[in-house]
Amino acid sequence: MLLHVDEKDARPIYSQLVAQVKEQIRRGALRPGDELPSVRDLASALGINLHTAHRAYQVLRDEAVIVLRLGRRPRVAALREEPAGREEVQQRLAGRLNELITEAFHLGLSAREFRSLVDEMLRSGKGAR
Repeated sequence: MLLHVDEKDARPIYSQLVAQVKEQIRRGALRPGDELPSVRDLASALGINLHTAHRAYQVLRDEAVIVLRLGRRPRVAALREEPAGREEVQQRLAGRLNELITEAFHLGLSAREFRSLVDEMLRSGKGAR
């Protein structure tokens, strides 16, 4: 598992780590059951605070992306068999999706061009399982 901290990224470090783990799972670099570094090992390898690494793992656990058990290394959780319900999708994606739509608007993209971009990314494997 290759994670890094991007000092130029405005997101908090724990958010960067969460996004990177999710991306690696989506791309198949990490698979259900794979072990992740311990919180201590992750913090040491990246030169970050122990609490920051712990926060990233807590978020991933709360989103059912990883499994945390006392005395054991974190593991990648099984993928969902059923899609999330509309309420959960709305809660977790609506805000970020709105930001992307707004950014596309300011870049001069039409709704059709934005949809085309999303479709292209999904086909190329950059946006789906």
